[in-house]
Amino acid sequence: GTGLGTKARFQALADGKIDVALASHGLRVDELTKQGMVVHEIARIAVVFGVNETVPVSNLTAQQVCDIYSGKVTNWKALGGPDLEIAVRTRPESEVDTEVVREGIACLKDLKMAGSVKAMPKSGDMAKELAAVPGAIGMTSMTVVEQSKGKVKAVSLDGIAPSADNVKRKNYTLIRESFFVTRGSPSTAVARFIEFTRGSSGDDVIAANGAVPTK
Repeated sequence: GTGLGTKARFQALADGKIDVALASHGLRVDELTKQGMVVHEIARIAVVFGVNETVPVSNLTAQQVCDIYSGKVTNWKALGGPDLEIAVRTRPESEVDTEVVREGIACLKDLKMAGSVKAMPKSGDMAKELAAVPGAIGMTSMTVVEQSKGKVKAVSLDGIAPSADNVKRKNYTLIRESFFVTRGSPSTAVARFIEFTRGSSGDDVIAANGAVPTK
């Protein structure tokens, strides 16, 4: 079946139809708390600029990212890479990854992307494209990079790598947070589940998927 949109999910939670709702970036914690719900932050996932394995560039400055997306720079040669055309990909504007990078990189905030930049409707499309297209770059999550078995690499931004440590310390700032939301007095089973996700076994599951557990 299809997933419930965020609003529908919280409604279902309030109505007692579901016990736990998963939520991400842009959550209004204060509003949910007012409705008697409890928000548990469980993980932070780095939003990264992933590049195809053919791109040997491992670091980009914020300005270089903006030059790529505005169409000012079109070949990896200009960025210290090989003579290879940059295949630029983005996600739709309303998607979390795009929101995170536009909010987090000043010159991207109101940047008009070049006409040659292709939008990938689904995160799965972005993952496939980055793995398959030589010279490709696009915003994705560290989870996708971990699962690509080396076909997609994450670049550092302004010299800061999207490592688990940098995400934990908030040195790397492009982050999408994951939350579990429950009703104020969850059932024993739900309380146990939240406890599991926050314990060391839960941490292992989270870390194995390229995310960083938060305590």
